[in-house]
Amino acid sequence: MGLKSMSGKEFSRLDVLLDVEAGRLAIDDACDLMGLRRRQVFRLLAAFRKQGAAGLISKRRGRPSNNRLPDEVRQLAMSIVRERYSDFGPTLACEKLANLHDCPVSRETLRKWMMEDGLWLDRRRRLPSVHQPRLRRDRVGELIQIDGSKHYWFENRGPECTLLAFIDDATSRIMHAAFVHSESAFDYLRETRAYLMKHGRPTAFYSDKHAVFRVSKRDAAGGTGMTQFGRALDELNIDIMCANTPSAKGRIERAFGTLQDRLIKEMRLAEICSMEDGNKFLVGFIADHNARFGKPPFDERDAHRALQGDIILDDVFAWKEERTVTNSLTLQYDKVTFILEPTAVTRPLARKRVQVIDYPDGRFAIRHQGLDLPFRTFDRIRHVDQAAIVENKRLGAVLAFIAERQQERDQNRSQKAPRRQGQVGRHMFKSG
Repeated sequence: MGLKSMSGKEFSRLDVLLDVEAGRLAIDDACDLMGLRRRQVFRLLAAFRKQGAAGLISKRRGRPSNNRLPDEVRQLAMSIVRERYSDFGPTLACEKLANLHDCPVSRETLRKWMMEDGLWLDRRRRLPSVHQPRLRRDRVGELIQIDGSKHYWFENRGPECTLLAFIDDATSRIMHAAFVHSESAFDYLRETRAYLMKHGRPTAFYSDKHAVFRVSKRDAAGGTGMTQFGRALDELNIDIMCANTPSAKGRIERAFGTLQDRLIKEMRLAEICSMEDGNKFLVGFIADHNARFGKPPFDERDAHRALQGDIILDDVFAWKEERTVTNSLTLQYDKVTFILEPTAVTRPLARKRVQVIDYPDGRFAIRHQGLDLPFRTFDRIRHVDQAAIVENKRLGAVLAFIAERQQERDQNRSQKAPRRQGQVGRHMFKSG
């Protein structure tokens, strides 16, 4: 006698019929438990008395379905798939069979056929994704991983803020770090300048796909295809690369994990509760961290390059945009109208492009071919745009800024525009 299998439903019916046979259960109660009519219950009971538990097994088991597609359809579909779509997934291959070959087959049926023919693997049989490690760079300064981590670094002693960190790929050393309000362009520009002043120019930076580093809209009608941060690095002859996944820049991700443990506890012991005190504390902490966790480079030669002598860093790390001067010698920038003073230099600039330079410290300039142009503002009272778009990573800082402005209710120009986050001063209305 061969071994036969039963489904869970059939086992449930067996338990009910055993109780009926033993007199512990009435037929009407058995009908309710199995959800069947009396005639069907008597039929099952008769089969049980004659064949035992095997009489409850469905006679259709092991037989092809009545709705099974003909073998000719399977042969046609799989011949087309093997010939043209062997590397396609079942969903896409199903669409192509229906649209291009007039061979409509359900997605799951095709999936089963492809698995039977070895063209597709069941999800449970697929190998897990593998993130293979890569070797470190040979020299300090070849590749600097840069990122920010928004966290309650001061726990309940201070506000939530962001730690910007620069990690050397060759040694895992923290080359520079600073607490800032948010991951804004001005914050990255300011801290990158501090890094360059201390270490020089690295070969390349390695970052995520934050909008500060990368233009998200590739088909943008205007612009140069570079962000302000990318433009600054291009002027300094420094490359920047963006990682596809967080694991690709694992050194800085693991470093933030360590910092969110050790740095927070060290600052708790030192009773640090503000970003200003935290930035002072970072100097000694980074030196100790690098001594404990830093690795020696394979090549002792430093890949950092000296800054070019003819480069003015104030101009490199400013926000630069181009505007067209109107016939009335005016231009618009960040919700402010600027009027160029009519001089022999500015009058010919009507309908021409000029460069607007917005410095991180709040200074402002309008420049054409290296010459600063005199200007004045038309209206100094600005209103907050209720529908302004704010990136998620800066939402907390923007909300705190709005609350502060609502309390003051002064008539100063709004700094809510995303590009002005991180600026120190407000000197926009002074002529360059």
